Amino acid sequence: MNKRSIRGVNVQGKTALVRVDFNVPTRDGVISDDSRIRAALPTLSLLKEGGAKIVVCSHFGRPKGQIVEEMRLSVVRERLSEFLGVPVLDAGGPNGDEPTQICSQLDAGEFALLENLRFDPGEESNDVDFSKHLASLADLYVNDAFGAAHRAHASTAGVVDHLPAYSGLLMEREIEMLGSSLDGSQGATVAIVGGAKVADKIQVLRHLAEKVDTILVGGGMVAAFYVAQGKSGGAAEVTTEDAEAAKSLLDSRGAYVVLPADVVTAPEFSESSTASIVDSSDVPQNELILDIGPRTATEYARIISLVNTIIWNGPMGVFEWPEFAKGSVAVANAVAANKKATSVIGGGSTAEIVGSLDLVDQITHVSTGGGASLEFLEGKVLPGVAALDDAE
Repeated sequence: MNKRSIRGVNVQGKTALVRVDFNVPTRDGVISDDSRIRAALPTLSLLKEGGAKIVVCSHFGRPKGQIVEEMRLSVVRERLSEFLGVPVLDAGGPNGDEPTQICSQLDAGEFALLENLRFDPGEESNDVDFSKHLASLADLYVNDAFGAAHRAHASTAGVVDHLPAYSGLLMEREIEMLGSSLDGSQGATVAIVGGAKVADKIQVLRHLAEKVDTILVGGGMVAAFYVAQGKSGGAAEVTTEDAEAAKSLLDSRGAYVVLPADVVTAPEFSESSTASIVDSSDVPQNELILDIGPRTATEYARIISLVNTIIWNGPMGVFEWPEFAKGSVAVANAVAANKKATSVIGGGSTAEIVGSLDLVDQITHVSTGGGASLEFLEGKVLPGVAALDDAE
């Protein structure tokens, strides 16, 4: 998937509309994780150094086409100004005359930030008029919002019908790393897949089964695989659909699927619930599977140490609770320890695990796209990526 990049483009004196993903988490009006803002800085700096006038735009939360005061981008604009070391103007809007007036007054190397795109209902409905309005603010369009690339919205898909479109540096790297991990990998490849339900990940599992050598399964979905093998899945509610989906993957001729030999169970879904380690054949009917067991963690780490490419999406257990985070921690450390491998991590929860352990610098690529990286791993075409102009 070779898309035209903003890298090397002459942007001197031109106005660039840059779609970023600044949908950052906040607590009491304070940004708790600014990694998405930092991830866009290389593209924004490149444009500034090239002499462009930069109009930045993003969504924030789910205001559903209404102006919601708590979802204004003022706190994001302040943090972005700190990182860039220059003032970022409030362009207002996102619709109306104010953005046009402010953006037209920008000088080379200056920035303005549009108000929350989703304050206009035309953003999520991919309205033609709103797309044209956004395009009217600039001479060219740069999409650096991989995290929003799975949405066919005005700012990710519609606007490209009216402006020359380029991928930003972050978008370029996301496409390159996720794509090469699936189709361009050298040597043995392992996919580590966790999560609560098979139904949520079955398309990912099926697609990966055609691309990788081995799949290591963790998380709550383990229960469905045990049921598919005629074992107890514990107290988890395993639907017939989930069990059949798990069985179809086990019976397929694709990747070798490895299930936990032991798991950590508890009588209640609670942080303070008493944890027990049991073999895969001895899961109590009245207990929930909340993590992979220590023997499994050791075996998964051994397999991870042998491969050349690692793809990880989804925790091994309820990683937010220390008693049930040990499997995820062991896998994270094993991924980081394999220095010869290309490691690609997708999904917000998985990224949170490696971030909390301060292992990000030891991972080849941690994707900024939660739902987008998941759909990419499912083999779906992402509208925001497909809309970009192909490289010549």
